[in-house]
Amino acid sequence: MAHTLADEDNTYEARVPGEPAPRGEGSCAIEARALRKVYKASGTQPAKEALKGIDLAVPRGSIFALLGPNGAGKSTFINILAGLVLKTSGSASIWGFDTDVNPRQARASIGVVPQELNIDPFFTPAEVMEMQAGLYGVPKRERRTMEILKAMGLDDKADAYARTLSGGMRRRLLVAKAMVHNPPVLILDEPTAGVDIELRRQLWDYVKGLHERGTTIVLTTHYLEEAEALCDTIAIIDKGEVVACEPKETLLARISEKQLIVRPATPATVLPAALENMKAELRPDGAIEVQYNPAETSAMSILGALSAGGMEIVDISTSESDLEDVFLQLTSRQPEVR
Repeated sequence: MAHTLADEDNTYEARVPGEPAPRGEGSCAIEARALRKVYKASGTQPAKEALKGIDLAVPRGSIFALLGPNGAGKSTFINILAGLVLKTSGSASIWGFDTDVNPRQARASIGVVPQELNIDPFFTPAEVMEMQAGLYGVPKRERRTMEILKAMGLDDKADAYARTLSGGMRRRLLVAKAMVHNPPVLILDEPTAGVDIELRRQLWDYVKGLHERGTTIVLTTHYLEEAEALCDTIAIIDKGEVVACEPKETLLARISEKQLIVRPATPATVLPAALENMKAELRPDGAIEVQYNPAETSAMSILGALSAGGMEIVDISTSESDLEDVFLQLTSRQPEVR
């Protein structure tokens, strides 16, 4: 007999897009307290502490970025939430449902889009959707297979074998599959990896539409500019610990330095004496790059000092710290940005 998440207790409750999902206790979409995972030693591999008692709260209604280098613990955290990995200690809840006390309700409150394109090549998208809906106990009369496939631009491929779909189409099918039970929380693990620019835009248009209708989005990505553009709250995990979890604006404000690029009429060959006490360097094209703190000095004073020294300036540009700067500072390593 087939076993579904709806067996023994009625975890599935139909709701139309935009309708609030049933809630457990609490005000967070996802909450972890002292969550720890230790992988046992195996063969020549020693035991590894993947999560070191992390505390993490994802606000309801947010687009939340979970960033970190490879091996930082992101996948372990997601797999614990999805019920694929057993935690060593601590607690986790999804939409107010504790994963130990109410495991079925917790798993029914989340949809996970994995990084791997793990779709049976001999199933059609429609069959994949119907099977997933059955696993979650969604009544046939309440299934939205074609509605979701159409939203993902796959309605014309509903009866095609998955092996005939492109990589981008399979990626979108994974998103559709995660939404069959209309969960209030959607986790996307590297959703745009290997997807071209146009498909990436289409995917994010759909995800933003879900967010506008009330779905909480959790995103892991190596594209830091993507996280900076889309997310309102960002957490950074490094070596199994949460090193930051703040609103995007607060996180970016951690680095107060700005960059000033000065282009002289005659390309510079040495740094001017006016910049000897500042963080400045020559660029290959003869421009001068200056790092400065606006609280201590201004761009105008730097330009004034250069002009007073006899430099004729033809162009200037400034830039502020971005998410990559914060990432580098907090993890002390080069991010794997594509």
